Amino acid sequence: MSVEPRTKSPATGTAPGELIRLDQVTKRFGANTVLDHLDFSVQSGKHVTLIGPSGSGKTTILRLLMTLTEPDEGTITVDGEPLFPAPEKQVREVRKKIGMVFQQFNLFPNMSVLRNITEAPVQVLGMSKDEAEARARELLELVGLTDKCDAKPTRLSGGQQQRVAIARALAMRPKVLLLDEVTSALDPELVAGVLDLLRDIARSTDITMLCVTHEMGFARDISDQVLMFDGGRIIESGPPEQIFGDPEQDRTREFLGAVL
Repeated sequence: MSVEPRTKSPATGTAPGELIRLDQVTKRFGANTVLDHLDFSVQSGKHVTLIGPSGSGKTTILRLLMTLTEPDEGTITVDGEPLFPAPEKQVREVRKKIGMVFQQFNLFPNMSVLRNITEAPVQVLGMSKDEAEARARELLELVGLTDKCDAKPTRLSGGQQQRVAIARALAMRPKVLLLDEVTSALDPELVAGVLDLLRDIARSTDITMLCVTHEMGFARDISDQVLMFDGGRIIESGPPEQIFGDPEQDRTREFLGAVL
């Protein structure tokens, strides 16, 4: 099932405005087929949320885009360039266009907050230290942590660490931001603040977002399109008002009835 009807460009195989495209992507872990000949695309600047039961393949898609795992079959294209299959040098270049915020914060505990944010822009993008630090301070202001530049992550709350992780991902100036259950490791009272920050980013920037979440209110608020996954396939897709208000599939209704 394709998310967007598309006319492919002869030069790149992608449709105009298409930032991410998966064609016939299959991923297996042993005898378990996690993604089953999956087709879908994400348009540039859009916010797409993946919902569905655990084990339905949602996070695997993000891991494929982050090159943390590889598909067994199919092709993946980002911004008109092959991500899989592709030579290692090209994979590294395409990966620079993708930022990800994980369930766990994955910050370097021995580095200050400022250095956590500047390390990749300096080492990977070749940005000057001064430019990287100026960008990091802007982002810390965005996430409400201007007073934590010199703090170590271990001195921060979980919500603050996740805000730093968001700033770190944005520091790479990615074209697409992947969000993988970014509030699942937070105490309940910290969830709202992180989701409000992501809402602000979604509304105030043109960054493309691909989000896996069980926070259905958040999905309804930020999404241009919601995809319901089950058994490694998209069983329903549409705007949030349709998916949450009048889903077509019994499985979607059953899932939303359980989580809402």
